Amino acid sequence: MGRGKVELKRIENKINRQVTFAKRRNGLLKKAYELSILCDAEVALIIFSNRGKLYEFSSSNSIADTLERYNRCTYGALEPGQTEIETQRNYQEYLKLKAKVEVLQQSQRHFLGEDLGDLGSKELEQLEHQLDFSLKKIRSLKMEHMVEQLSKLARKEEMLLETNRNLRRKLDENASTLRSTWETGEQSVPCNLQHPRFLEPLQCTTSMQISYNVPADLTHENIATTTSAPSGFIPDWML
Repeated sequence: MGRGKVELKRIENKINRQVTFAKRRNGLLKKAYELSILCDAEVALIIFSNRGKLYEFSSSNSIADTLERYNRCTYGALEPGQTEIETQRNYQEYLKLKAKVEVLQQSQRHFLGEDLGDLGSKELEQLEHQLDFSLKKIRSLKMEHMVEQLSKLARKEEMLLETNRNLRRKLDENASTLRSTWETGEQSVPCNLQHPRFLEPLQCTTSMQISYNVPADLTHENIATTTSAPSGFIPDWML
């Protein structure tokens, strides 16, 4: 039977972890040596144990030569006035920053719920506590923002109500002024309801006096006979 798949996570047992490190280290050094012989490649391998012990392999004369070649390929030729020691120091600083970036990227993936297979129960519990703390902090900050927004809206509402009250007060004052002006104008204008003279009714009389130049020798009877109508009717106003 083939060997089962080994889960990649930190070995909690100290003895088993040390045994696994020794086996895997020797196998890695062997693979590096075989690669340099079979493929005629320049290989350099540096290993630090958890206790800080150094294990290295170099197919060239020394590992420093390989590192110098690596620096030339990575950073190019040295700048004027720059020594190899400064270049090595800069390279070490670069490695530290690179390691920090990798740790931060890994932590970000863990916070997003990715690549959690390599974590043990303690690491997962610690990650859970960190997420809970971050969530509480985010909720607290969100509540502060909401309270601040509510306060701003309340102040804005009070300002609008005050403006509305002022406008209503001015409207009432203007209405009162107009009402008093109307009342004063009605009292000052005279009320003349008499008809114009040309509309006065005509004064009619039932009698009309008509004068004629009557000869002296005519009497009342002669006038009546002379002016009698063909029909024999004489209007009353002619008598």
